[in-house]
Amino acid sequence: MGDPPKSPTPNFYSILGISKTASLTEIGKAYKSLVMKWHPDRNPSNKAEAEAKFRSINEAYRALSIKKKEEANAGSQDKTKKKKSDDKELHISSPTLLSRTTSRISPIPSPRDLSDSTGWGSTTTTSMDFYASLPKSPRGAINVSAPTTPKEANSLSKMVSRRTTMPIIFSQSTARRKPQPIEKKLKCTLEELCHGCVKKIKITREVISNTGLIVEEEEILMIKVKPGWRKGTKITFEGKGDERPGTLPADIIFAIDEKTHPLFKHEGDNLELGVEVPLAQALTGCTISVPLLGGGDMTLSIDDIIYPGYEKFIPGQGMPKSKEDGRRGDLCLKFLVELPTELSDEQRIEVVSILQECF
Repeated sequence: MGDPPKSPTPNFYSILGISKTASLTEIGKAYKSLVMKWHPDRNPSNKAEAEAKFRSINEAYRALSIKKKEEANAGSQDKTKKKKSDDKELHISSPTLLSRTTSRISPIPSPRDLSDSTGWGSTTTTSMDFYASLPKSPRGAINVSAPTTPKEANSLSKMVSRRTTMPIIFSQSTARRKPQPIEKKLKCTLEELCHGCVKKIKITREVISNTGLIVEEEEILMIKVKPGWRKGTKITFEGKGDERPGTLPADIIFAIDEKTHPLFKHEGDNLELGVEVPLAQALTGCTISVPLLGGGDMTLSIDDIIYPGYEKFIPGQGMPKSKEDGRRGDLCLKFLVELPTELSDEQRIEVVSILQECF
């Protein structure tokens, strides 16, 4: 009985869609494009076909990368031999140059090789696991970066999710991106914005430990609220967001927001306070007690006739002016006249008689 027929050797160049003269950089670019296109997570409708193509793409990339590197290594050794011969003839010693040209270039590792070389012993990560663990962009696209040079191939870091003990290997051949900042509201009372305060905020975030594990960490952020800060003032803590493989930690931005005050309304540098007086006092004058922000009150005598829309300003009792040290806005009293709900016939006649003489 004869030997079983051997399966034909796959055309790796055809699989990656490149010519036989393609450089290592061109191989890497083709690999990156195809692995993103045929990743099983991006092809849920034909997952079986995608997985088959995904495996063949990885096989082709690994085989061609090693082949190109062996060719480069052979060329480097030939140049080294020629250089040594030239140096002997010229009696010139150049150890620094020779050490550079004779350095060996290790083969580009596949995702499986990368897992085995990290020192975790029996832990293995398949190419499917490797690319499934890569970070995804906001639109769901998987960020894949193929190493294109020996230096980039060796520039690797290892991370592990807090949900598993399996190492996650990712490439740093491209610059790490920074996610959009995380914005949060910081509610403050008018008293806190008027007199200033210190806010302590506890956050819990995920960080990458020295061992490559992603762990939770608690931290207290302190914000010194300055007198005169307004709603919308922003305070930024750089790099205090979660750490993720392949990305920089996001910034956290706190935006000042005001809590509703039971008495005062904030308008620019001024405060507004509504005051209700009976009709008789509105017409004849009155003395009222005015509460102040932060405690205490002041006595105010009014001899004017209080009419609808009447306002009275008390200088220097508003909010601090952040750009004018020591100065404050005004407290604006907005008066409301309390009218009687019932009048007898005799009272109505008297009121009409009195008011007619005023016009």
